[in-house]
Amino acid sequence: MSLRDYLRVLRKRWRLIVAILLVCVLAGAGYLLSSTKKYEATAQIFVSTAGAADTTAADLAQGNTFTQARVQSYTSVANSPAVTEPVLKQLGITMGVDALAGEISADAPLNKVLINVHVTDRDPVQAAGLANAVAAQFSKVVEDLEQTTATQPSPVKLTVTQPAQVPTSPSSPKPKLDIALAILVGLVLGLGFAFLREMLDNTVKDPDELATHSALPVLGMIPWDKRAAAVPISFRADAHGSRAEGYRQLRTNLQFVDIDNPPKIIAVTSALPQEGKSHTALNLAAALAEAGQRVCLIEADLRKPSLANALGLVGDAGLTSVLIGRASLAEVIQSVGDNLEVLVSGAVPPNPSELLNSEAFRHTLRAVRTRVDTVVIDTAPLLPVADGAQIAALADATVLVVRAAKTTHDQITRAIETLANVDVTPVGVILSMAQNRRSAGYYYYQEYRPNRRPVTSSEKASEKASEKATTKS
Repeated sequence: MSLRDYLRVLRKRWRLIVAILLVCVLAGAGYLLSSTKKYEATAQIFVSTAGAADTTAADLAQGNTFTQARVQSYTSVANSPAVTEPVLKQLGITMGVDALAGEISADAPLNKVLINVHVTDRDPVQAAGLANAVAAQFSKVVEDLEQTTATQPSPVKLTVTQPAQVPTSPSSPKPKLDIALAILVGLVLGLGFAFLREMLDNTVKDPDELATHSALPVLGMIPWDKRAAAVPISFRADAHGSRAEGYRQLRTNLQFVDIDNPPKIIAVTSALPQEGKSHTALNLAAALAEAGQRVCLIEADLRKPSLANALGLVGDAGLTSVLIGRASLAEVIQSVGDNLEVLVSGAVPPNPSELLNSEAFRHTLRAVRTRVDTVVIDTAPLLPVADGAQIAALADATVLVVRAAKTTHDQITRAIETLANVDVTPVGVILSMAQNRRSAGYYYYQEYRPNRRPVTSSEKASEKASEKATTKS
């Protein structure tokens, strides 16, 4: 992965990273609030050999080597019952032997004859008192252990050189350290989960990836727009917005698919539902109509029709009414603007595949073709049902809609293979609902807005009357 890819992952997954970081910080804060403060007191003991008056330098060196070899073993005696029981009796503390042993620890620095005795307790004063008492008793126990006979003194001598002092601040918890650790753990986990999820995510995210995987030309990239549901025809929402420009680019690219023989019947399909197929078909038809072509949009998705509701059209009669002979084509085609007609699905039939594979549908398609310059067909998705492939086989050109960050590589491959089974190769693919700002280069003049003179009140009234007339038609 390049630096740009890492930055893209951070920009895309930052919410996940922040969420995990906040969870870890809150967990750390909860630990701090629920933890009991403990204080640690430390007493230092010096270990030496008990030499006689005529001790030589060689004897001292030998004794030093002896104590260094033995001092590490002494630390395990610090919390033994031989130390803890007398200490409890001496101080009169009502604490179990095992409980006191759990508060005591000892360590000896390497190559030194020093032993540090640590006692941790909730009460700082008691911690210091216990540490001093344990150090004194510990010294006696070790000296007794090293005494070989009752008549001879112990060869080692333990002296408390630094008595324990009452600690002024708790040894645990440590707020700054614990919060810093929680932040570090949160960042590591957040980044780890973000990059792991990115590695496991095999959906298409940008036009370059789509072109590489599909081995087809990318005819356009349509950005995600929250206004799409409320205003399905992008040219009416913002005639010069990036979404409208994306459909104009799609219109232009389709015209260059075959300059000598431009497609007259265009099927728009997708691998699965909810990928922007119907929205793309509608806006492609609107873009062609905007360029002056007479266009008819046929809703051939008979299983889950949506155009009638989206455009506010009559949905009870439509394509299915024509196919079963209950209505003529002229009776059910509806106009939604200049140069644009729509043939909605009509009533949902029990046998959509049979209707679309019938001679009646082919005859209807030819009849529509004679009325207009271009026919755009909104088909059913390819993978769940066979309807989409059947329609694609009748079209001059088929475009495959792929939803950014949702359609997977495998679904694209299977969709292309489904079309290949009916001897159809898509002329290109469209990336819909894209949110990747890195792909914004597909729109060279996104911020373009024409300078318009102020609209007069009479022109506003005329425009409103025109809109009402269009809605009624």
